[in-house]
Amino acid sequence: MPEPKNPIPEHFVAPFEETPVAAVDAVKIDEKKSNLWLDAWRDMRGRPMFWISAAIILVVLVVSLFPQLFTQVDPRAADLGMSKEGPSEGHPLGYTAQGEDVFSRVLYGTSTSVSVGLLVVLITFVVGTIAGSLAGYFGGWVDTVISRLGDIFFSIPYILAAVIVMTVFQEYRNPLTIAFAIGGFSWPVSARILRSEILRVRNADYVMASTALGLSKFKTLVRHVIPNSMAPLIVVTTLSLSAAIVAEAVLSFLGVGLPPADYISWGNDISAAQRDLRNDPQLLLWPSLALATTVLGFVMLGEVVRDALDPKARAQR
Repeated sequence: MPEPKNPIPEHFVAPFEETPVAAVDAVKIDEKKSNLWLDAWRDMRGRPMFWISAAIILVVLVVSLFPQLFTQVDPRAADLGMSKEGPSEGHPLGYTAQGEDVFSRVLYGTSTSVSVGLLVVLITFVVGTIAGSLAGYFGGWVDTVISRLGDIFFSIPYILAAVIVMTVFQEYRNPLTIAFAIGGFSWPVSARILRSEILRVRNADYVMASTALGLSKFKTLVRHVIPNSMAPLIVVTTLSLSAAIVAEAVLSFLGVGLPPADYISWGNDISAAQRDLRNDPQLLLWPSLALATTVLGFVMLGEVVRDALDPKARAQR
């Protein structure tokens, strides 16, 4: 019988021991997981500046939440007979011109300054995230409207705008109105940074795949685009917290911030102490030192976070 013209070739199967299947399929189980946030945390915890700033911020937060743990003196209790007296037992920093305990006022002023700073940061973060994400992802007329609106707010210095707002609304001067006055004019910075990052991320492969699989634009924005664009915004938010605390102190120093009769703040104490700067400089020293230390802690943390979230900066160290 004649052989077929196109015989079926015999398949050769190599022995298992000669096939590097194990090498191909091997998985390094002990290899550390790697992503932006884990890498940033590993970098931060190895830097002394992070622990120094964290210690400062931790002390500030504890004092702002529980000032009564560190002093039993009423910060509003005034004794004119002790006006400008020096340190004594139970009063380590002396007395103000009104006979109030300086140490107690510095501690209780922490709560006011930190709460206003956190409110400002929360407002700028929320408004900046919404505005920047919508402008960057949808583009077109949405981007144009939000960008032009941001330009208007950005052209007005937020301190000047806050002074005008608080002057107009003198009867409603409280931490919330001050936070809205400052945050309402400082959100464009956060919006611009997030917008530029989203413009880079929105054309990534995983975003295209999400859209191709039928996920709506809004869900794609919330689930994939925004979470992968937050690193620069977190850095700016951390740094802006110190600026917000300073802004509240400036407004109170200028007399358009929190009413001294109702609120204890570092800005009010600095404003009151500058009148007696030549004769009693120590009255200005302590609230100023508390303000500077707090600002330094948040600035240091912001610098560490910025370097940790920047792969190029990590590679250079």
